[in-house]
Amino acid sequence: MADVTQRILALLATLQSGRAFTGEELVARLGVSPRTLRRDVDRLRGYGYPVRTQPGPGGHYRLVAGSALPPLVLDDDEAVATLLGLAALAATGSAAEGSVDEAATRAYGKIDQLLPRRLRHRAAQVRASLETGAAPGPSVSADVLAELAGAIQHRHPVTFDYTGKDGSRTFRRADPYRHVHHHLRWYLLAWDTGRGDWRVFRVDRITGLRVSTGTYEPRPLPAGSALGYLRQGLGKDRERVVLTVQAPPAAVADAFVHQDVELEALDGRRTRVVLMLDTWQWLLLGLAFLDAPFTVEEPARFRGALRGFAARLAAASGER
Repeated sequence: MADVTQRILALLATLQSGRAFTGEELVARLGVSPRTLRRDVDRLRGYGYPVRTQPGPGGHYRLVAGSALPPLVLDDDEAVATLLGLAALAATGSAAEGSVDEAATRAYGKIDQLLPRRLRHRAAQVRASLETGAAPGPSVSADVLAELAGAIQHRHPVTFDYTGKDGSRTFRRADPYRHVHHHLRWYLLAWDTGRGDWRVFRVDRITGLRVSTGTYEPRPLPAGSALGYLRQGLGKDRERVVLTVQAPPAAVADAFVHQDVELEALDGRRTRVVLMLDTWQWLLLGLAFLDAPFTVEEPARFRGALRGFAARLAAASGER
């Protein structure tokens, strides 16, 4: 009986990953025969889990949404990852009522009720041993995120009131396309129908959201991705800076942890670094902590500014 229970739990945990599996994949993963697999799938259905079978070529097994929520089954690693993810999300924002971070705080406190008994002790250990540093960011309504997600999925136009960075309020009509989470901020990429152009909105500045029952015709995204378009907007007043650093990418990433940076490993010890900066001074702290030789490839004026700063340092140290 213990072997049957372990098999069923392993099968359920695999199917709850959300994707479809062929019979051959499940047989190999679980180490059972095709006949045993079919019997275990029938057992799951008997327990109320809606497992859909697609026969024939391209056939597969998939756990689909049912009318009732079945018990949650997480393996050890998934349980720890869930707790850590909720803790990280709960550490952002101001925990305002109805916000995503406040919901994460509540879910974090309840997670042990969803875990099987064998995992509760380990989950309790993680929860008791974990502290997360606060990462201040604006709270975002969980309802607003969910409503926008539904509008994006079903291509429903939306209207809302928007507060700009200068405090001015405007009424907007838009076709929503993507959510973007970047640097502890939630953004909405949308086609602003009133202005006839693409716009990026801070979700925490959206109020009075209303979702239309109509639909809109999709347009091609204005960049390779919504994140790419957001980065273009955030960096429009900045200058592209390219460095070659004689250090591995991991070390460079640590040095520029607070910058939006692209890294490319050139070989085992050199890294190409691309940043968007509005002034050369932002380079200094990261490069000082990195303590590795580097070359500023572009722009040329940054090289001149660094030569001038090097002369100032030499003068301050008494060198001529």
